[in-house]
Amino acid sequence: MSEVNTPFPKLKLTVVKVEGQCYHGYKAGDELILEDFTHPPKFFCLGLAHALFPVIYALSFGSCFPFRDNQRSLLVTCPDGGKLEFKAEILDKDGKVQNIPKDHNWKGPKPKKMLIEVVKAKGKCSFGYKVGDRWETTGLKCIPGFCGAAFHCAFPALFALNFGAKFFFMENPDSIDTVTCPDGGDVVFKVSRVEEKK
Repeated sequence: MSEVNTPFPKLKLTVVKVEGQCYHGYKAGDELILEDFTHPPKFFCLGLAHALFPVIYALSFGSCFPFRDNQRSLLVTCPDGGKLEFKAEILDKDGKVQNIPKDHNWKGPKPKKMLIEVVKAKGKCSFGYKVGDRWETTGLKCIPGFCGAAFHCAFPALFALNFGAKFFFMENPDSIDTVTCPDGGDVVFKVSRVEEKK
């Protein structure tokens, strides 16, 4: 494949800190461009990709981080001993970094109420999940007793929705109903941000 045909924005990663030897040889100031959140550059570190994915997924769907000088950016630490720190940013159609200045009225985290529900089920699920099963959580809190593999797959959506993402291709952009079990795809979950009634 030589070209990426995607509706999603490009992202820029900048190495902002190095504390130890990186097997990939990344150095402070290095910049990497991702064609979108699903296409890392050639020879990209998969450990970093694993830690980075929820962040670039969230940024790609409009999440903002009000505590950052640029709300459309976030720092991500290398999962291998914290040797490196990267700044992830979204690029606009002209290739410039999107910038929304820090929210000086931000008073600390406001975790959102989240709902995970089974919308499709076939075959055998080790946890016995079936259509209609539902779990509530707040922000990024783990759900006691919930399948770890399923939570791992749901986490990027939880992270994105907690910071204001909108899934423009969904009927309800405050949810995504394609979070699929990695074990045979037998169970599909819907993850939703539940707006609190005022």
